[in-house]
Amino acid sequence: MTEDFTEVQIQRYARHILLPQVGGQGQQKLLNSKVLVVGAGGLGSPVLMYLAAAGVGTLGIVDDDVVDISNLQRQIVHSTGRVGVSKVESAEVALHAINPDVRLVPHKERITAENALELISQYDLVTDGSDNFATRFLVNDAAYFARKPLVSGAILRFDGQIATFKNYPGGDAEGPCYRCIFREPPPPGQIPSCSEAGVLGALCGTVGSLQATEILKELLGIGTSLSGTLMVYDALEAQFRTIRVKRDPGCPLCGESPTIKDLSLHETVPEGSCHG
Repeated sequence: MTEDFTEVQIQRYARHILLPQVGGQGQQKLLNSKVLVVGAGGLGSPVLMYLAAAGVGTLGIVDDDVVDISNLQRQIVHSTGRVGVSKVESAEVALHAINPDVRLVPHKERITAENALELISQYDLVTDGSDNFATRFLVNDAAYFARKPLVSGAILRFDGQIATFKNYPGGDAEGPCYRCIFREPPPPGQIPSCSEAGVLGALCGTVGSLQATEILKELLGIGTSLSGTLMVYDALEAQFRTIRVKRDPGCPLCGESPTIKDLSLHETVPEGSCHG
């Protein structure tokens, strides 16, 4: 299979090609894959960088924000020299420097009920690195309707969580969606954002790297999927926990009598809310 690669690609992806679970065929699969990354912030940064380095052929980046100096403590895809530049443009610069093989598709816009389904439908998989519940619920619902796997990450202070959701028709029928775990967004102000409560910068790298690993596994079809499992990381205690979660028959999205039939019930996601 390596005969389909250039000499530079063989050298670049050599450590993948050596893996029996990946090989040349798997690397070609990655090069043909398309992933949409929602948020080019704390989680999106390591996700984008590792997926670009791995040779995922097309990366879509959704973010309408600009780089602020307060981002640089954790959003490692950006740099001091690009403060004031849009995050999608800043990320493009960094990712092209890592791997010119990768096609980058900038979506310099907010993800909303009006565009979410169209955006996600263009890709093989979507990953959510947003920092608010409105976006998380919207991306979950749109991924379900588009029948696309969703790898979700969240962080706050010293804690992180990662999960994979693919219980759409034709996917993991026993696995949950995000709403099976969290039925609806909490009231505004009940749970603070990272800008209000803080976050350990390196935690974003830990959780984002785990997201990237799970994305690559899903694209390659290898290993054990996190579908049906919520992985929780406590950085202060240096502990990982995995919690088994089943599909909820009463879920309003994927349950036996769903009340959510499309994305029309979602409010527009607030400005600047697609970054960590």
